[in-house]
Amino acid sequence: MFESIKQEIKLIKEKDPAARSAFEILLTYSGLHAVLAHRVAHFCYKNKLFTIARIISQISRFFTGIEIHPGAKIGKGLFIDHGMGVVIGETTEIGDNCLIYQGVTLGGTGKDKGKRHPTLGNNVMIGAGARVLGPFKVGDNAKIAANAVVLEEVPENSTAVGVPARIVKQGGVKICQDLDQIHIPDPVAQELCRHLQRIEKLEKQLNK
Repeated sequence: MFESIKQEIKLIKEKDPAARSAFEILLTYSGLHAVLAHRVAHFCYKNKLFTIARIISQISRFFTGIEIHPGAKIGKGLFIDHGMGVVIGETTEIGDNCLIYQGVTLGGTGKDKGKRHPTLGNNVMIGAGARVLGPFKVGDNAKIAANAVVLEEVPENSTAVGVPARIVKQGGVKICQDLDQIHIPDPVAQELCRHLQRIEKLEKQLNK
């Protein structure tokens, strides 16, 4: 257990330039606290102590602002940076050495049964506010941009951006133009515009 904590702290120091010491990380990093609490909750969950597992996860949520269902499977070296507002669903699986920023949701769409949440490979990075929804895989070394909404599989070594997310880079090679994160098209406004054009066309036909 102590070796596992030491390894988690070491990986956080490597990933976070703001981390000054192991002592500071152990005392003040809510992402570390949430992951350690999850290890205990998950142990209880696997041993069918479901109520105790949920109590532990809810206490952790209260103190850290990070909600991890005790059923989620998390590999080594997960770093949840800042962490507030992160939600990780029951059937989520996370590989080793992943990095998740604040406001991320690894959730479901409400349409699936059984396996409902995503599976992350190793060394995956998910930017602040991103939503990854559904029982698909995000491949090793993939990157998901801040505020992206991912609804389908992301290949390994690729970058996904936008709403809904699309792949803009794979294996270090651009496969389309990067999406402008400031001037993102509004799908609701576009749909309203199409309806207005259709109404105008129908009115002209009625007038004739």
